Amino acid sequence: MRSQRLSQLPLLPLLLGLIGTLLTVSTAQAQTPFSPMDVFELEWADDPQISPDGEHVLYRRMGMDALTDSRRGNLWLVSASGEEHRKLTSFEGAETSARWSPDGSRIAYVRENADAESSDIHVYWLTSGEHARVTRVSGTPNELRWSPDGEQIAFSLTVKSKPPQLVSMPEAPEGASWAAAARVTDRMYHERDGSGYIEPGFTHVFVAPADGGSARQVSSGDFHHRHPAWSPDAKQLYVSSNRSDDWEHDFRTSHLYTIDVDSGDIQQITEDDGPASQPVVSPDGRYLAWLGFTDRRRAYQNTELRIASRDPQAGDTGEGFRRLARDRDLSIDAATWAADSSGLYVLYEESGSTRLGLVTLDGDFRELARDIGGTSIGRPYPGGSFSVSASNRLAFNITRPEYPADVAILDGTRQTRLTHLNRELLAYRDLGRTQAITWESSADGREIQGWIITPPGFDPEQQYPLLVENHGGPILNYGERFSPELQLFAAEGYVVFYPNPRGSTGYGEDFSDLLYHNYPGEDYDDVMSGIDAVIEKGFIDEDRLYVTGGSAGGIMSAWMIGKSDRFRAAAVVKPVMNWYSKLLNADNWFQYFEVRYPGVPWTNQEDYMRFSPISLVGNVNTPTLVMVGMDDLRTPPSQAKQLYHALKYRKVDTVLVELPGASHFIGKRPSQMISKVLHILEWFRRYDAPAPD
Repeated sequence: MRSQRLSQLPLLPLLLGLIGTLLTVSTAQAQTPFSPMDVFELEWADDPQISPDGEHVLYRRMGMDALTDSRRGNLWLVSASGEEHRKLTSFEGAETSARWSPDGSRIAYVRENADAESSDIHVYWLTSGEHARVTRVSGTPNELRWSPDGEQIAFSLTVKSKPPQLVSMPEAPEGASWAAAARVTDRMYHERDGSGYIEPGFTHVFVAPADGGSARQVSSGDFHHRHPAWSPDAKQLYVSSNRSDDWEHDFRTSHLYTIDVDSGDIQQITEDDGPASQPVVSPDGRYLAWLGFTDRRRAYQNTELRIASRDPQAGDTGEGFRRLARDRDLSIDAATWAADSSGLYVLYEESGSTRLGLVTLDGDFRELARDIGGTSIGRPYPGGSFSVSASNRLAFNITRPEYPADVAILDGTRQTRLTHLNRELLAYRDLGRTQAITWESSADGREIQGWIITPPGFDPEQQYPLLVENHGGPILNYGERFSPELQLFAAEGYVVFYPNPRGSTGYGEDFSDLLYHNYPGEDYDDVMSGIDAVIEKGFIDEDRLYVTGGSAGGIMSAWMIGKSDRFRAAAVVKPVMNWYSKLLNADNWFQYFEVRYPGVPWTNQEDYMRFSPISLVGNVNTPTLVMVGMDDLRTPPSQAKQLYHALKYRKVDTVLVELPGASHFIGKRPSQMISKVLHILEWFRRYDAPAPD
């Protein structure tokens, strides 16, 4: 034994050396920076749906396809233990909107048809693994809802109607090649960013047998109907609609209605002035809950959770409703009943974090989970969703700055992350580290929150350039969520600062409404004060400041360089430069009147121009890259060109970058997300030379 030990001694240094080598290799891999092509490797979990027994979670596994330069998604199933994880079907096309049957034996989902122009509802049987198409409709079904008895599926679908026609053209000669017929529009909302012209039609509610058969339209009239929800006896559907004669102009209002499934009889059950949506009936059938608020015509209002009693004998009623969680200054994004009807689980934003809470019928409120989301791949915007089992086990998507959305469950107080979709990629990337920061605004001393991402290999004793990233909206928020765009900035050696100035959501109704008739306003001071707060940390070279942002972030970036020469370079992405022309030209043109600025553009020209960044363009000396998608209908290319042309005329260093085929969602195609980031980095790099002595 002694001689054997002695013979093994020389192996010890060899083993230690081998282990050291392996550790070195592993460390080297872990320190590989996040790179542009890594964008194509990212995956994330969308729309998690927990089974009624709480033992499985169905979700849409999303990813990027480098060959088609697109986002793709298929349905996957993971067990509550995390041990079983598999693709649901062998289909490789688009699968969406999956929902469990009440008994958990079947799954209804929407599958893209071979023509890629329409989709149908399919049903999958868990025990046999068989699936079948159960509808044949024109268009794409949405908002699938099983009836309580599992016999029917309700859904919404756009039914096309004939477009208006003013003239009858003469018949073309045989063999002639005439231009396409004129397109006549008489609707307020007639185009949508990302899809272009909206074909005339109305969204209606349908029901179809769950085992296949003809889908039957149950709503009627030239009105839109959405958010179907079944009554406990499956005889009625609740829907959200506005069936008034002036529905097109009264676009901020919607009411709840009941539709008799057999007769189609429609009865209005709410009267409040404002939106009413997402009706949900309690499992015991006693209550109806929904989301809404009484419209005060403000730039922002919290969405409330409302509840009313149901009396099947006297008819359903939304009158005499009460508000739950009224003492909480927050806006509810989604609500689902607890299995025992004792309250509702809710999704909401607070301090840059999407959270889950429980509101009881007595009004008590309890936070359950944070960090919901991670589906907004690109920049760190909110998002995410959740579902509830019959045993009140919750499933949701969870994110942190280190990873996009994964599937998690909450069982009582025990939270478990079931998937690690990016482990093989991000475990070997040295990501920038994210930390929160708060400061006082120079405008009024109000506390403002933001975040900084320090680059890989960060040394607080060194000096780094600062890249300011302004969020869009502006009534929206950034938070502690994974962002490939910001990680790519950090990988290039920038400290990235992304603030939530006034107007951001998740800080109370008054904070979000501070931009009412005042945008841009003191949100500029909030951001500039935040820059000073980051500089005070001691690791920023204040002579190397850069600013960028898209949409409302582009507005703020243009505003900042119009009021300050502190920045070496700027990248203004898809901005609004002129509110007068934007609000009479964009797809959502009518939604800003009165609430964003006083009156309308032709009666309040001075107000609309006073808040337009083009009014400051004569002050801009900062080298500026201007970028826009060529198919952007939200902030049309003409807005970006106003900035580019003005700077070009004034001989300020500038370039115009136009992305062909890109909508306002400029990073929808992965290659264009990468192109956006690389153009910004190259522009900043041009102006990052040391200042002359």
